[in-house]
Amino acid sequence: MYLARFLEKIIKKDGFVLIDANSNKYIIGKPKKENPITLKLLDKKLHYKLLFYPDLYFGEAYSDGLLRIENGTLSDFLDIFLKSVGRSQINIFSKLLNSLRGSYRFFTNYNFVKKSKKNIAHHYDISESLYELFLDPKRQYSCAYFKDENDSLEEAQNNKIDHIIKKLNLKPNQRVLDIGSGWGSLAIEIAKKTQCEVVGITLSENQFEYSKKKAKDMNLENQVEFRLIDYRQMDEKFDRIVSVGMFEHVGRKFYKKYFKKLSNLLNDDGVALIHTIGSANPPRDPQPWITKHIFPGGYTPSLSELADPIEKSGLIISDLEVLRLHYSLTLGHWKKRFLSKKEKILEMFDEKFFRIWEFYLTGCEMGFKWGGQVVFQFQLTKELKSTPITRNYIY
Repeated sequence: MYLARFLEKIIKKDGFVLIDANSNKYIIGKPKKENPITLKLLDKKLHYKLLFYPDLYFGEAYSDGLLRIENGTLSDFLDIFLKSVGRSQINIFSKLLNSLRGSYRFFTNYNFVKKSKKNIAHHYDISESLYELFLDPKRQYSCAYFKDENDSLEEAQNNKIDHIIKKLNLKPNQRVLDIGSGWGSLAIEIAKKTQCEVVGITLSENQFEYSKKKAKDMNLENQVEFRLIDYRQMDEKFDRIVSVGMFEHVGRKFYKKYFKKLSNLLNDDGVALIHTIGSANPPRDPQPWITKHIFPGGYTPSLSELADPIEKSGLIISDLEVLRLHYSLTLGHWKKRFLSKKEKILEMFDEKFFRIWEFYLTGCEMGFKWGGQVVFQFQLTKELKSTPITRNYIY
């Protein structure tokens, strides 16, 4: 069986049992457990689909119930598999696809205003109740900041907010723009802790309505304003600009326009903080399963893809921090909470939806653990003197 031979070549750390759709059994690698984890294929088409395009078809087969994992969990299997694959591409076909579609990155991610709004609605306007089940009470849907791996999710998300506020070096009464403000927690916390005036913008109608109500309930309407608008439609000046977990939706074709717009919106002595998922690998096409089922139009950039448009916009990279395993830890918390609420989720959605989201949270957790996915925090200024000359003000 070609699939078994292929797997035997790449699985060097630990191992598992593969049972194909004809009930043939193969030992892949060197399983450490006496009763090893087992991958059971229930459709003969997977013998070839998983060989030629595992990036897409494994997730779809799991979501459709066409494969089963026994003697362990999806997390256990992906941990074994991705530990061996690491940051490399899975097989020759994947490399060939990436080479042949090298231009794919240049012809996709045309996230114009209408398309961007549609892409955001696909993921963020599903159901308010869903996100309540696995996010922290402030609904921070982005990488947390773990000062210690044993921090709770709530502690780590509060750490993230405090870390960003320090990097922005905020002063009372400054105007702050939050691009991609989500459910409003960062904008509200900035207003509460720094006495700044904050404008939060989003394309999600659900998030917009939730944020407005939250600001009203906290009597912060005069200090925090939320708008349903694209960043490209803004035309004001701000002392500080922050964007957390939004840049992934900009689209590669719009990087130059994004940073140029950022520069135009920022006062000459202003400071911007961009917090985005990125890749420690050279530029690659978007992960096909994630693009198709979770984040249409999304793209996680390599560092090399960001330096050029930032420099050409006139902005200065005054500070750069790479958060490595923090998102893996964050996703682990989300996944655990999500799985524990299976009965409630199945009351709202079907089994396939549950399996899609289980695969999304688990796959991303392992991608940040083994696959070279990271988070970049860029601090950007127009002038060298806009922030202190050492990082003491952050710590």
